[in-house]
Amino acid sequence: MVQPQLTGYSRANPDPVSPDGQPIISIAVAGSKTVAKIFETMEYGPAPEDDKVAQAWLDDHGRKFGHFINNKWEHPEDRKTYETKDPCHGTVLATTVQGNEEDVHQAVTAAKEAHKSWSQLSGHVRARHLYSLARHVQKHSRLLAVVESLDNGKTIRETRDSDIPLLVRHLYYHAGWAQLMDTEMKEWKDIGVVGAIVPWNFPLMLMAWKICPALAMGNTVVLKPATVTRLSALLFAEICAEAGLPPGVFNVITGGGAMGSFLAQHPDVDKVGFTGSTEIGQLLRKNTAGTGKKLSLELGGKSPVIVYDSADLDSAVEGVVDAIWFNQGQVCSAGSRLLVQEPIFNNFINKLKRRMSTLRLGSSLDKVMDMGAMVDECQRKYVSDYVEDARKEGAEIFQIEAPTGCFYPPTLITSVGTTSKCVVEEIFGPVLVALPFRTEKEAIALANNTIYGLGASVFTERMTLGIETAKMIKAGAVWINCHNIFDAAAGFGGYKQSGYGRDGGKEGLYEYVKPQWQGRLSFKSPEIDVTKFGAAYMADRPSISPANTEIVSADGTLPKVDRTYKLYYGGAQKRPDGNYCRVINNAHGKSFALVGESNSEISHPADKHIPVRGGISRRVAGNKFSIILFATQNAEFRSTGFSQLLANLAEIHGQLHTSAADDVDATIARLFHWASYCDKYGGTVQETTLYGTVLKIHEPIGCVGVACPDEDPLLAFVALVAPLIARGNAVVAVPSQKYPTPALALYQVLETSDLPGGVLNILTGNRDHITKYLAEHQDIQSMWYFGSLEGSKFVEYTSAVNVKRTWVNYGLERDWIDDQQGAGEEFLYHSTQVKNVWLTMGEIFAN
Repeated sequence: MVQPQLTGYSRANPDPVSPDGQPIISIAVAGSKTVAKIFETMEYGPAPEDDKVAQAWLDDHGRKFGHFINNKWEHPEDRKTYETKDPCHGTVLATTVQGNEEDVHQAVTAAKEAHKSWSQLSGHVRARHLYSLARHVQKHSRLLAVVESLDNGKTIRETRDSDIPLLVRHLYYHAGWAQLMDTEMKEWKDIGVVGAIVPWNFPLMLMAWKICPALAMGNTVVLKPATVTRLSALLFAEICAEAGLPPGVFNVITGGGAMGSFLAQHPDVDKVGFTGSTEIGQLLRKNTAGTGKKLSLELGGKSPVIVYDSADLDSAVEGVVDAIWFNQGQVCSAGSRLLVQEPIFNNFINKLKRRMSTLRLGSSLDKVMDMGAMVDECQRKYVSDYVEDARKEGAEIFQIEAPTGCFYPPTLITSVGTTSKCVVEEIFGPVLVALPFRTEKEAIALANNTIYGLGASVFTERMTLGIETAKMIKAGAVWINCHNIFDAAAGFGGYKQSGYGRDGGKEGLYEYVKPQWQGRLSFKSPEIDVTKFGAAYMADRPSISPANTEIVSADGTLPKVDRTYKLYYGGAQKRPDGNYCRVINNAHGKSFALVGESNSEISHPADKHIPVRGGISRRVAGNKFSIILFATQNAEFRSTGFSQLLANLAEIHGQLHTSAADDVDATIARLFHWASYCDKYGGTVQETTLYGTVLKIHEPIGCVGVACPDEDPLLAFVALVAPLIARGNAVVAVPSQKYPTPALALYQVLETSDLPGGVLNILTGNRDHITKYLAEHQDIQSMWYFGSLEGSKFVEYTSAVNVKRTWVNYGLERDWIDDQQGAGEEFLYHSTQVKNVWLTMGEIFAN
């Protein structure tokens, strides 16, 4: 055994002193630095994590893994294999099978069979299963942490202290929701088989985000992990079997990118949950268009970190470290755009550089390391290319040293413009770009100047400024004086091209359920030419056979004064740009109305969506309530006229499920119903593990296009438009193509109801032609379509361009008079998007 030795000590000099007269007590170990030297440099010695149990687990399987289906290992013959390597050292850990379409079918079939019994279990029984699984994960937590670290290259500190605890937290949290489903989610039911596709940056944590709510709500799951990080998911599958999860409820298949497409397009998969790049998310949206599959996407980001001059700068520096260098910057919500107020910019950058110089890079199993390796050499080169491009543009690059191999150094880029490639595009590595700003409004404008909207953070000691800034940033999660804090009780997901849907919280449950009244949605995707769909524009010619009731008075003695149905947008009636019209005929071929034929002019109301939203979304809820109730009052005053219009339609076309008077009464009731929600769906406080407060805010989506059905032309129009306006959105609505006149009769109601101009815009004409331009428009954030199956496919396919949300009917009618089908909670779900604002505390007690 090596004995410690006192240095600087002798009998002649029992109390050695330094040149400045201070005593020296220095203990050294042979072959190492002295304690005094260590205190001087503050260097850490190695603290390696023992991986022998993980290595033994790999050896138990002969370092060869197949699929895990029906709680059994499946090793199909004649399959290619993939070598999984430790990114830090390049050593091969194991080989895994590269599955094909046949393997996907086997796993989905197992999940489909298991769903028959799993979905029929009581919520209490499913809760017990999830609780048992959580306990077993805790028992194997160290093994999971080590395997995750070996497989991914991230530090053991992160897997041990963050990833695995969050996995356990999600299991416990969603066990609670399984127990409460019958009371808290009574309008909803399970979907069926879920295809979960997760990336390589957080293999276990992101897996938990998908499978926990899916299993809790009664679905079964087929998981496809990322190509380069498969081992931890396979280990978790074994733990599921050990915990007693029934066979087929959770299955893991491995393969390349094509396998994810096979899974997403399988006809027996009812829901696809995806986390990954925006490009792959767009491809999945196109591949599943028109099939009836529910889809949630958590995609890329370019998250801003705003540091005001009122911030605690030293704390803000630590926040920036967590924001961008956590998990080597391989985080979709990484705070990769640093916005610092101009008076403190230079000082803050200098502090940040000093902090960067202390970051430690090395083996993922060394417990003193701050950063591990990039996931593979391709990713390291991808990041390096971005930095070199910035260098060529003239940017200033600050980096610290990094070990050789798959490691990439923490990097700070300054002296760049707002349009620089490194500022605009997601790099997905430890690269931070810093820009100054002058005013608060400029900070918000810079923060929102991106196609993404996943996360953001604000650093300031002025909490009112922090909260107001958080409200103005268009992102799904905003942290105040922190970054990259996650919890199962608070949903995570994006705005804009960062995707839609939420993982976690009650809001995340809605991604894995459907309304109780709804049957299974599964369709063979129709063959359409998306480049030609709805492109043709045509208008009607004069009709020489008008309905007599439309041109003469009731006693037949006087000609009627012509009634002109114009378009309505920007708060006024306007003629169509093309100045063409559509003839509305009765059952006998007689024209009884002419309405405007809209064309690509719909860009006009859509382009007004930003000031429009300011006109309604920033109004206090009580004010919106009064406006909609005023409209309800005016509509009721004109109820006789509406009834007459509907009675004519009912007599001529048979388009009402009830009498005309009952339909008008239902319409007025719906207006009153949604007016009541103006101030009752704003959000709540999330009960997370954070010492602080997390505010869930139901925000409006923005400008929404709505293509209405032909059935129940007045009631359906109001049922679709009213919840959107109640929750602060602007709407471009296309009323019934065949029977638009009842909706057009609302013009006078709108003009006398104090509704701000441009909040509701109404365009008549060919439903699919107008839908084409709405679905393609970059400033339409969501598209609702109630028409044909072909039109539904077009909307979903085209929505991939800017990842807009969609709600389509796949050509199926619904009973608009029914309270659930015509005014259920799904209308609120589609009318809002969730933002979670994380407020830290710590003035009285340590956080």
